[in-house]
Amino acid sequence: MRLPLKMMTAAAALLLTAVSAQAQIKIGAVLSVTGGASFLGDPEKKTLEMYVADINAKGGIAGKKIELVIYDDASDPNQARTFATRLIEQDKVDALLAGSTTASTMAIIPLAEEAQTPLINFAGAVQAVSPVKKWNFKTPHTDLMACEKIFQDLKKRGTTKIAIIAGADAFGKSMRDQCMSVTGKYGIEVLHEETYQPRDNDMTPQLTNIKSKAGVQAVINPGFGQGPAIVTRNYKQLGIAAPLYQSHGVASKQFIELATPAAAEGVRLPAAALLIAEKLPDSDPQKKVVVEYKKTYEAKSGQPVSTFGGHAYDGLMIMVEAMKRAGGADKAKVRDEIEKTKSFVGTGGVVNMSATDHLGLDLTAFRMLEIKGGDWTLVN
Repeated sequence: MRLPLKMMTAAAALLLTAVSAQAQIKIGAVLSVTGGASFLGDPEKKTLEMYVADINAKGGIAGKKIELVIYDDASDPNQARTFATRLIEQDKVDALLAGSTTASTMAIIPLAEEAQTPLINFAGAVQAVSPVKKWNFKTPHTDLMACEKIFQDLKKRGTTKIAIIAGADAFGKSMRDQCMSVTGKYGIEVLHEETYQPRDNDMTPQLTNIKSKAGVQAVINPGFGQGPAIVTRNYKQLGIAAPLYQSHGVASKQFIELATPAAAEGVRLPAAALLIAEKLPDSDPQKKVVVEYKKTYEAKSGQPVSTFGGHAYDGLMIMVEAMKRAGGADKAKVRDEIEKTKSFVGTGGVVNMSATDHLGLDLTAFRMLEIKGGDWTLVN
């Protein structure tokens, strides 16, 4: 019995749809595109979209195109959990690139572990990668690394006595704790501590307390978002002479603009080589990668490059290379291949992962930068 032409056409269409669906590799992303952490999530989203389009235009992965499914958690960890659940249970993604902030990432990691779905996150705190979880990986440098890089610079300057003013958010708390855990290793003494809330718009009282504390030779500000910019402005207004250090959580031109170039002058922070791409020597193994990413991102987005978009680039490329080696999107095989990542040159550094290290970066991946004339300069 032959089917009518219309029924055959409909059946063929359904078959083509099914084949098309099978020919897709689904990667899900939960990012803070709006809200207080939008300066993280927006460049991450733009980066993933432009590079997935490029990969697909070149044939995809093992002959399959990538379908990128992005949800905006609006900088809310509860929404991050909800959207990650949707990606896993309803969208049936093969892998996750998710978590712009530490709080959002910590809400997502247990879901990925339970679903046995490879996850590469973009959070800054060390707990986003330590202790090692089987299915979870991370691209940004950790807050512990940031503390150690800052302490190394302090020692070079002959500075040992500091004050800390930290954000009360998850990242600020974590970095404060990580700094305190290695003060003894570097001979640093913390003379005074202050904190501020994410929505505070004036840190003058806390900084006045720091200014009045005798013996403070430098101040460290663990935090991200608008808080560090306000701290920097108030710091300048109070005329505090001690050097001010920020975290890698403010490594974008937007921070300088919010703080104002005049107030940010002389501020130091550890950051990825991406911010000084063209200033790197030609012999630097990262130069080609960071210059190409910077040119591509700025040309297509019309915005200055930030290290946060770079974290998304690194995560996507590590994931794609793992899928290529795995010959597709089999979750267990992809997880194993991510863990085998060696000598991957990204915007954050040269990545060498292992079963005991799901980050794969060391302190050499961090550069100490100083803001001069409204721009980044490398501290030698």
